[in-house]
Amino acid sequence: MTVPADDEDRVTAVLWEEGTSGFEVRGAGGDEVALLAYFPDAPGLETALASALAPVRRARLERAEVPDVDWVARFREGFRTFHAAGFVIAPPWEAQAPPSPADPRLIVDPGRAFGTGTHESTRLCLALLRERAGRGPLGRVLDLGTGSGILAVAAVRLGASAVTAVDLDPEAVRSARHHARLNGVALHVVRADLASGLRPGAFDLVLANIAAPLLVERRREILDLDSPAIVLSGLLAGDAEAVCAAYATAGRIEARRDGEWRALLVERLP
Repeated sequence: MTVPADDEDRVTAVLWEEGTSGFEVRGAGGDEVALLAYFPDAPGLETALASALAPVRRARLERAEVPDVDWVARFREGFRTFHAAGFVIAPPWEAQAPPSPADPRLIVDPGRAFGTGTHESTRLCLALLRERAGRGPLGRVLDLGTGSGILAVAAVRLGASAVTAVDLDPEAVRSARHHARLNGVALHVVRADLASGLRPGAFDLVLANIAAPLLVERRREILDLDSPAIVLSGLLAGDAEAVCAAYATAGRIEARRDGEWRALLVERLP
């Protein structure tokens, strides 16, 4: 799809909401960008995408042939050590030894689960985790929609007494366990549908770096965990107002930004 460059973040959110398996951004000349997005083949896909993109001015949609490429291998080729929120994020092939408990390194093996530290929403969560740890002990942490498990690993690094990582995707569960081993940390990794079935009052801090519609739709489920603090991320600037409104009665809300992305810290009322 070809869209105005100013609408790139907006269209990116649409792609995730419509179930893309991944995408790449290419220059299209002038003030436009082209996004090559991959989807499982499904009836009505093009109609659904066209409808979702209708509000975007000058958006053009067309089919593209799928090349035979190992995208995980392609991504790994360009993945190098970088810094984010006071952490050093390194791939296994650049790490000389497993990190010690006080080591700021997070070892990330790029794969199919979301969360390598390169995305703004992940960086925002890492920064808020470090900020919370600077105020006092993190206590028991829950990471909803853990993906690769990078936030859960970071919570352990920052002194959390226990960390539970939850995801419904079997690939994410395997990835989180893999990253726990790579980083030499103990995580309780659970395959579950978000917060359903989890005991209220069991966690001191909840992380939810997931899509904005889910944060709104599953608001009651997240709040019923009765955690003193919640970090909500995965929000584009245009989503933040709706999510703020959904959680407004829960307590005091502080916003953080990184480019077009937002994260919210909800401090619960007694």
